[in-house]
Amino acid sequence: MSEFKPKIVTFTCNWCSYAGADLAGVSRIQYPPNIRIIRLMCSGRLEPEIVVKSLLYGADGVLVLGCHIGDCHYIAGNHRTKKRIAILRKILSYLGIDPRRVRLDWVSAAEGDRFAQIVTEFTKEIRKLGPISKEVCS
Repeated sequence: MSEFKPKIVTFTCNWCSYAGADLAGVSRIQYPPNIRIIRLMCSGRLEPEIVVKSLLYGADGVLVLGCHIGDCHYIAGNHRTKKRIAILRKILSYLGIDPRRVRLDWVSAAEGDRFAQIVTEFTKEIRKLGPISKEVCS
């Protein structure tokens, strides 16, 4: 039996988290190749419905990365994200989806190591949870 390879959608803000991912890449820092990055101008622009649809249409996990609190280029975008993800986790529970399948974290442009660490930890967590198809009915 082959090892489960989770599909993880990663939403990153343009100014910090995406730059942190880029730094990890140019620095050749190793992390699992399970993520697919979608760049947003701000994590605050991520609508909760998009996260739910990602999970319903085949992603095993969703990682949301933004600027550190207080460092948002759009003043309060990451505060909005923090509130939305907290509510989203409750909604996921009602839908029968384990809320651990969504993770919110903060990565600055200078934190390539942190980006790789978060991706590695989240990939391990999703591997433990297994494929989402066990939780979600089509």
